[in-house]
Amino acid sequence: MNRTYEIMFIVRPDVEEAELDKLIEGFSANVTNGGGEVKSVEKMGRRRLAYTVRKFNDGFYILLNVAAAGSLITEIERRLRVSEQVIKFITVRMDEEEKRLAKVKAIRDTKVKRSAQPIAAPVHAAVETEEEKKPVAAAPAEHVAADAPAETVSTAV
Repeated sequence: MNRTYEIMFIVRPDVEEAELDKLIEGFSANVTNGGGEVKSVEKMGRRRLAYTVRKFNDGFYILLNVAAAGSLITEIERRLRVSEQVIKFITVRMDEEEKRLAKVKAIRDTKVKRSAQPIAAPVHAAVETEEEKKPVAAAPAEHVAADAPAETVSTAV
């Protein structure tokens, strides 16, 4: 049964570009000869390492996406381990992660987002009549002051 894996390995910084391409082609050929499929090869370039590995502070990062059986992956890991140019590698099984992400996406798709729902107009919207549309004339200030009791009238502006 073929599963999807990501194999990332770091190659010594003193390796020439031609040797690097030859190394990548060798690992890709091992995968295809073993019945697997190389989905993609990504040369991420020369980067600084987080810590010193075999007296190197930087290296060339290469990422292989592979669909292969587990026994073939163990063979590729063995070859990576014994290769002098490779200073570090890691293999991650991705099919379980893809299943988990698909499950989460399916759950999210079943739920309706509130932002996607149309905004409903208020039900209790009042209809203005002709009388309400007419502006109300303001009473003169002297008239209001004369009718109101003296203690409630304030002259502060």
